[in-house]
Amino acid sequence: MVLSSFVHKFLSHLNMSKLAKKLIPIPQGVTMEKNVDALQIKGPKGALSLSLLPYIEVSIEENGIRVSFTTDEKQARANCGTMWALIRNAFEGVSKGFEKKLEIEGVGYRVSMEGKALVLNIGYSHPVRFESPEGVEIKTEKNVMRVSGIDKGLVGRVAAQIRAMKKPEPYKGKGIRYQGEIIRRKAGKRVAGTTT
Repeated sequence: MVLSSFVHKFLSHLNMSKLAKKLIPIPQGVTMEKNVDALQIKGPKGALSLSLLPYIEVSIEENGIRVSFTTDEKQARANCGTMWALIRNAFEGVSKGFEKKLEIEGVGYRVSMEGKALVLNIGYSHPVRFESPEGVEIKTEKNVMRVSGIDKGLVGRVAAQIRAMKKPEPYKGKGIRYQGEIIRRKAGKRVAGTTT
């Protein structure tokens, strides 16, 4: 029993060490400063601050960033993978940025911008306004909305909020969808009720 527990802990440590051993390369033009409890990351697109997760050690080396855990607790191993992904995403965000594209489909449906507010005509009795939050830029072109920013999580949340305003319905596909999203269609009542 003791041996089995030791083997399990050793294998778990080995699996997470793959990330701990893998350096995160710093993109050109990106800098990072480490404070007591946070990382300050700056690049051509902007700046982000990341709070350090518990049990995690982040070290700045010549060829990149190394993330490791300071204890063998289960939460420490989970935090190691999370912190590694957050830093990598932050590097990509401040150097290249993130973008989500949404499409609107429906007769009479249209979108436009009024300042920083997205105005959607999506079949309701009045237009729907969505105020773009700080750190996110929204642009429209015909029936396409582009949501962009340096924070991957924030860009994803804003895109999801816009989509939730008029989810695509399964019969004609009217509504707001992610570009490239496939909507599973249902047969209408008239079609479903016909017999051959």
